[in-house]
Amino acid sequence: VVALGDIVAVIPMAALVAVMIFVSIATFDWHSLQTIHRMPKSETTVMLSTVAVTLLTHNLAIGVGVGVLVACVLFAQRIAHLVDVERVVEADGSVRYSVTGALFFASSNDLYTQFEYAADPATVVIDLSGAQVWDASTVAALDAITHKYATRGKTATIVGLDPHSFDRFERHTGQLSAH
Repeated sequence: VVALGDIVAVIPMAALVAVMIFVSIATFDWHSLQTIHRMPKSETTVMLSTVAVTLLTHNLAIGVGVGVLVACVLFAQRIAHLVDVERVVEADGSVRYSVTGALFFASSNDLYTQFEYAADPATVVIDLSGAQVWDASTVAALDAITHKYATRGKTATIVGLDPHSFDRFERHTGQLSAH
C-alpha cells in the first residue's frame, strides 16, 4: 500500500469500503453464531466486548486491545480460585497448612482468609512447596498472615519456597504491609 500510495489515492473511498465489507462478509464464520450459546461464557464475553468496542470506536486495534484485557481479567479470575489450602494437625500438636497453586494478586486475598487464626495452636507451619509466589502482593499477604499469628502470640513459619519464590519473598518481606 505504501509503494502504491499514489494509485490507491485515486480509488474512490466507496469502492475501498465495498471491498472491505465484501471481504468481511466472505471471511466471517457464520456457523459461529449458531454455536455461540454452547461456547464458554468467558470466550463469548471476550468476543462480544471486542466486537462492541470495535464498532463503537471504529478502530480494530482498540477493540482487540480491549478483548485482550478482558481475556486477561477473566483468566486471572479463573486461576485465582485454583489455590488449595489443606490444614493438618501434626502429631506434636502443631498445625501444617499445605498450600498449592499459583499465588498472585487475585488469589492473595482468598489466601489470607483460609487460616484458622483463633483455633490454631502456638506453632503453625505454612508449607508452600506446592505453590508459586508470582508477585509482591502475595508476599504482603504472607506477611499479613504471619503478623496476625504474631499478634495472637503464635509463631507461623513459612517453608517450602522454590528458589524463584524464595528470592521474591526475601526481596519484599517486611516492606509491603501496613502493620
